[in-house]
Amino acid sequence: MKQFWVTFFGSIFGVIVGSVVTMLLGVFLIAGLIASAAQSSDPAPVIPSANVVLSLDLREARNDQPSRSPFAFADPLSTVDLVRALERAESDSRVSGLFIRANEYGLPPAQAEEIHRAIAAFRASGRFVIVHAQGFEGTSATNYFAVSGADEIWLQDTATFSASGLYGEVPFFGGLLERFEGRAEFIQFEDFKNAPNSYTESGFTEEHREATLGYFNGIFDTIIDTTAADRGQTPEAMRALIEDAPYSAEEALDAGLVDQLGQVVDARQAALDRAGASQLTDLYDYASSALMHQSGPVIALIEGQGAIVTGSAPPGLFGGDEMIGSDMMAESILSAARDASVRAIVLRIDSPGGSSIASDQVWDAVRRAREAGKPVIVSMGGAAASGGYYIAAPADYIVSNATTITGSIGVYGGKINLHDTLGLVGVNIEPISVGGEFTDAYSGQTDWTDAQRAELEALLGDIYADFTERVSDGRILPIERVLEIARGRVWTGAQALELDLVDEIGGLREAVAAARRLADIEEGAPVNLRRYPARPTPFEAFQQMFGVTAESAETLAQLNALMQLPEVRAALDARTMNGQGNELRAPHSAPN
Repeated sequence: MKQFWVTFFGSIFGVIVGSVVTMLLGVFLIAGLIASAAQSSDPAPVIPSANVVLSLDLREARNDQPSRSPFAFADPLSTVDLVRALERAESDSRVSGLFIRANEYGLPPAQAEEIHRAIAAFRASGRFVIVHAQGFEGTSATNYFAVSGADEIWLQDTATFSASGLYGEVPFFGGLLERFEGRAEFIQFEDFKNAPNSYTESGFTEEHREATLGYFNGIFDTIIDTTAADRGQTPEAMRALIEDAPYSAEEALDAGLVDQLGQVVDARQAALDRAGASQLTDLYDYASSALMHQSGPVIALIEGQGAIVTGSAPPGLFGGDEMIGSDMMAESILSAARDASVRAIVLRIDSPGGSSIASDQVWDAVRRAREAGKPVIVSMGGAAASGGYYIAAPADYIVSNATTITGSIGVYGGKINLHDTLGLVGVNIEPISVGGEFTDAYSGQTDWTDAQRAELEALLGDIYADFTERVSDGRILPIERVLEIARGRVWTGAQALELDLVDEIGGLREAVAAARRLADIEEGAPVNLRRYPARPTPFEAFQQMFGVTAESAETLAQLNALMQLPEVRAALDARTMNGQGNELRAPHSAPN
């Protein structure tokens, strides 16, 4: 009898779990099909034939690049596509101007810089830019930096101007681990490779503080110099104005930091009146139309954002954190290199680093593309540090924003031993192993032996040697010079330019211009900036995630239609009733 109840309730549980999984898969499949159909059937957004005023909301957090997940429906326009859309608008006779809702609390510095540069080019084409801010409320000056070059900056009269500098926080858990008897063991190459300090220290080391203040001051200097030029101030006067914040709206107006006080409806109407327009056109809609059809010589655009890992790193179903999968990026580079229609490759990187093995795989793909005769130009986004710089080093040409975080040429490895910490709450995890002494080197329950530490130092030392040699070869720098400026230290793009780690200060547009030059494409000629790989449709993404092929999906659809036929349903119902009778008799004959 006990076996009967086990089987009975197990069957019920299995049916429930199976039903839930089936429902979820069904929902995802339906969502994918609907989205795919919508993408293919929706007409392109209708753009007015004249006097177009584009609108851009910088209050929305945006990625550097569009998510690889086609299910990320609500994501705002990425920085890359924002820049491309504004560049297209510069030569569109229909477009008169741009209306921007300013960010109130702060933007990533390199994102603010690239948006600032796009606004400047848009204005240089003879079009106007009007900005409205409901305050620059955060203390970070990056939100003001993004829009300081506009024709008019409006500020809501009840808001404040508090953008007074740059601020950051670094958590240190060394004291916490010590209190709860945890031990962090890390090996760093070299003294400026500071990431492990959060676990090994209770505060800044001298090198950590020096490097952090170094790139903070570098970013702040760029903001001051740029905003000063925009607002007709000397750098010294602008620095004093920013550092003396906060200001009331009236004080910001008197200081020349803004041009008008008023509500957003007033600023919006001012933009429409200036163009003689009746409505705004969202830049997202414009980008969907303007970037849809391109002609001319092909320049491949290969993008990667997030940590660098081995494999393909499929995107999350509905977006989320992106990663650079070495298999996918390397194959994209090699595919573009094999494509006879591709004249050059632009590699857009926004990454703090990751796996050295994965980075080396991408490095090799860049090298092979160059050997195949395809110029490779790197465009650095918010960060191209550590592994992010590793994959950039072999390129023909590197373009970086002045405020990009780059360098960090170094490596670290380690672990945290929580054996005694768990013992405080009565948990005992006893490791056991067979084989050599190195077998438990990565265990979180034991400290390193002297031999294990020596082996790990040798392994990490080899990675550091490979990394610095890659940089030396790629940048044509003496290895002694690379070892001097490496040491794991982070630099801004502006500092990296002085150190010959990058070739030019700029963003995506400057990288594409460099690609034109290196591919001998006539200046001013249109180019087709083609993404590699092409973005999958929602249904294709669903196939990749759940292993559903087009053929099997079609077969399932046909089978479902067959199952709905009345004669088939009647036969199945009769078979089910008969099967239930047999199933109920079997347990009674089984032993208890």
